[in-house]
Amino acid sequence: MVSRVFCLGNGTSRKDVNLESLRQHGKIYGCNALYREFTPDVLIGVDQGIMHEMYHSGICDKIPCYFRNWSKVPAELYESMIKAGATDEDLKLARAEGAFYENKRTPETNHFVMHGSSVAGVAHVVRSDKTKHKKFVQQKSIKISWIKDNDKSNCINDILPDKDKGWAAGATATYIACIKEEPEEVYLLGHDLNSITGKVNNLYAGTDNYVLKDHAPTPSVNWVSQLKQTFYDFSGKGKYRRIQFYKVQENIRGSDMVNRVVPEWTDHKGNLEYMTYKDFYKKFNLK
Repeated sequence: MVSRVFCLGNGTSRKDVNLESLRQHGKIYGCNALYREFTPDVLIGVDQGIMHEMYHSGICDKIPCYFRNWSKVPAELYESMIKAGATDEDLKLARAEGAFYENKRTPETNHFVMHGSSVAGVAHVVRSDKTKHKKFVQQKSIKISWIKDNDKSNCINDILPDKDKGWAAGATATYIACIKEEPEEVYLLGHDLNSITGKVNNLYAGTDNYVLKDHAPTPSVNWVSQLKQTFYDFSGKGKYRRIQFYKVQENIRGSDMVNRVVPEWTDHKGNLEYMTYKDFYKKFNLK
């Protein structure tokens, strides 16, 4: 049990925060590509591409990571799973087209995790579409991570008592933090929910496993409802003990969709407060 957790979303509002300076004040939970620039205490991923990227990076050797549908399969089943319903020619074709996203197997890897398309499915696409299949293969590739013994990767189902809710990474990370750490306070940084530019609001937009920088904003309805459920479950009225949540943003009552009081959350005044980054820096003596 810790007194405080910082849950980091990847919205652009947190881009100037010195994340390292938060360590002395509490546990840090993050998600997805955060690991590229900063190592939190716990990391969460829910989408296939970024999960396997995270594992291949070696981050799971360093800190606990929680992934969706992360089922570790004995290595001796590799060939049968890869070739399920596929011919040797299908396998050769899929490999030639670069359909496999796979790390190197080493002597200490006795299990693997696999997601994505089947070899037979990839081969079918390649044969049937001579003009557009390369993009499809890249998007629908076969993702494999060879798992080191005693690594720190875990399945989300193993930590949440009601099993994986199928939520987005940020909301899932927040819920796991509440369950695992039982904190008194949770600070939400970078959970911007919406955009003020007309384009996607994500620090890693335009990089591997993310949409392009000029992509339309991601609808926030799921994030809003998932965090609302979290506030309720940890309000003292729901399933668990009360936790005080703070949503940190540039302004509290601004005129845009990011710096405002979220209308759908107005019934959680008891355990939800808004805080400006200025006041956040002041409270923790940050620069």
